[in-house]
Amino acid sequence: MTNKNIHSLNEINSLLEKLPVIRLEDLESEKSALIIVDMINGFIREGPMMSERVEAIIPEIVELSKKCDKLKIQKIAFADNHTDASPEFDSYPRHCLKGTSESEIVDEIKAAGGYVLIPKNSTNGFLEEAFQKWLNTNDQTDTFIITGCCTDICVQQFAITLKTWFNKNNRYSRIIVPVNAVETYDLGPHDAELTNTMALYNMLINGVEVVKEVE
Repeated sequence: MTNKNIHSLNEINSLLEKLPVIRLEDLESEKSALIIVDMINGFIREGPMMSERVEAIIPEIVELSKKCDKLKIQKIAFADNHTDASPEFDSYPRHCLKGTSESEIVDEIKAAGGYVLIPKNSTNGFLEEAFQKWLNTNDQTDTFIITGCCTDICVQQFAITLKTWFNKNNRYSRIIVPVNAVETYDLGPHDAELTNTMALYNMLINGVEVVKEVE
């Protein structure tokens, strides 16, 4: 890594350290939705993709989920739910097969409940027909709080696609990603700290509102 690279990374980290905290109560509840991405057993408690780092954000998401219930904010939970034929297994180990416990939402978030469950067979939940139908039915919703895993894969893809969809349609939107409620994994060259940082920065420069936390 060159001195220029190190300087740039330090600047990005400094930017992320200064992110604001926003209040859930300040959002328009009837126009807002909480998105929970892949908080499932296969990324947290079992299988080749499990991660203790992702497990650590469960309490933050549960607390936010309960606050959304009090304010009557809608909730969607995406769950990786692959078929045997999934080409994604060329890039990742076989994981979260349909009908297995790996594809189930973790118990803590399941107990909080109140969400629409949308299974997904790719890294980008935006592409699922069920989400497209939800989006069309709830066309007043323009503010989304996105939580879950993985910051640099499913969260980032969904957030940027959603933001650019609103932009394409010349519609105002707030796509919010709280740093304390997203996480990724450590595995070989996939360094969680680095990939997390770069994903957060990439979302920022693509118009996503990255914040320290939604309290």
